[in-house]
Amino acid sequence: MQPIHNKENVEKTRYLRKNMTKEERHLWYDFLRSYNVKFLRQKPFGNYILDFYCAKAKLVIEIDGSQHFEKSNIIL
Repeated sequence: MQPIHNKENVEKTRYLRKNMTKEERHLWYDFLRSYNVKFLRQKPFGNYILDFYCAKAKLVIEIDGSQHFEKSNIIL
């Protein structure tokens, strides 16, 4: 069962979709966007925002990088 949608994450999700990291853009535009199974990017999931999500496969892909450690990239 999917957690309740957190409406506070909607603005953060939009921002993250428009400002994907280099690695996220590469994976999305070169592979996942045209893959034969539908993936969503920056999917709100409870209190979290998933980088990529495939409901059919129940699969989450998280791309971690150095941006998680920079204060300028913290979204509150």
